[in-house]
Amino acid sequence: VQLVESGGGLVQAGGSLRLSCTASGRASAIYGMGWFRQAPGKERKFVAAISLNGDNIHYTESVKGRFTVSMDNVKNTVYLQMNNLKRDDTATYFCAADTFGSEWYDLRRGYDYWGQGTQVTVSS
Repeated sequence: VQLVESGGGLVQAGGSLRLSCTASGRASAIYGMGWFRQAPGKERKFVAAISLNGDNIHYTESVKGRFTVSMDNVKNTVYLQMNNLKRDDTATYFCAADTFGSEWYDLRRGYDYWGQGTQVTVSS
């Protein structure tokens, strides 16, 4: 499985961005996908996750009400709509795919494929 993210950029606080992550290769093997982010000098942390059928969606507390994760199964693409962005949201955002049916949707070990990351910078 190959994952390619796009949509990052520079935005002012209060603005919006939509990240995309398209899967190719063995995309049919994917059970669910997640978004993580990593700020400079910090650990990579969970942001959001969605099951393949969209029935199970999870967010980290700090993004609830501002971020929305969705999936287009036809395009093998997962999206992260980010609204009301804050400076603390500045990070490199990574998408990840789970092809073994993990229950650890909020942990890095719950995913076996990762994208290269896309930078999101929020200015004041």
